[in-house]
Amino acid sequence: MKPSTNRMLTRIKSVYMFISKKGTVTTQELVDEFGITPRTIQRDLNVLAYNDLVHSPSRGTWTTTEKKVKISS
Repeated sequence: MKPSTNRMLTRIKSVYMFISKKGTVTTQELVDEFGITPRTIQRDLNVLAYNDLVHSPSRGTWTTTEKKVKISS
């Protein structure tokens, strides 16, 4: 796997874990926490949403779904 792909997957996993820990977060909280652009966070959230791991109950807020996830290190 390319280093850039590995970095992206690690970041997406971290975003998921952060949302899971916090419950509900805003897009801006994620931008502030991870120090990346809103567009990059949106891409990461799109990947998570596509895989039914997060959803947005209202514009700009995110929470995890009930889908069971096995987290590997």
